[in-house]
Amino acid sequence: MSLKYAVLAALLEGEASGYELSKVFDVSFANFWPATPQQLYRELERLEQDGLVEARFVQQERRPNKRMFTLTAVGREDLRAFAAEPPRRPTAIRDELLIKLQAMEDPETTRALIEERMTWARSKLDRYERVRSRLLDGRTEEEYLRETDRIGPYLTLLGGISFEEENLRWCERVLAVIEQRVTAG
Repeated sequence: MSLKYAVLAALLEGEASGYELSKVFDVSFANFWPATPQQLYRELERLEQDGLVEARFVQQERRPNKRMFTLTAVGREDLRAFAAEPPRRPTAIRDELLIKLQAMEDPETTRALIEERMTWARSKLDRYERVRSRLLDGRTEEEYLRETDRIGPYLTLLGGISFEEENLRWCERVLAVIEQRVTAG
């Protein structure tokens, strides 16, 4: 899959500038499809050339002018067709930490790497919970899911929360194994 469909899916939430889109990616997509602002701007240009998004120019006072992007009917149909297809291949984990763990020799260095991963996971969980709270806006999850027009953003948020919770469980297990081996000598 290319960045194309992630950008089109993000624009389902409504019109956005490239900057606003990069913020959406930070909170909604980064856990499963990260992209830099530069990648997003290049992709928006391609999507506009392909007729999948439209841009309008907005003049601003005391701020740089900006372009606001929206999905076209063609873009929406392309995204709908993509969403209906089964994934081309199963999920694959590509994680630098797992290579380092595979090559582990020094338990203390490995412990530090795992503790750093745990800090990242907790930070992401905190951010996801803030997004969740903002989405729910005082409603229960059941109320939100019954009343909202689009449940996809909430369901992907739940996926990110589950991923980071599992990441923490795995890290705790790794630390326990390392501690057990160090203690056993």
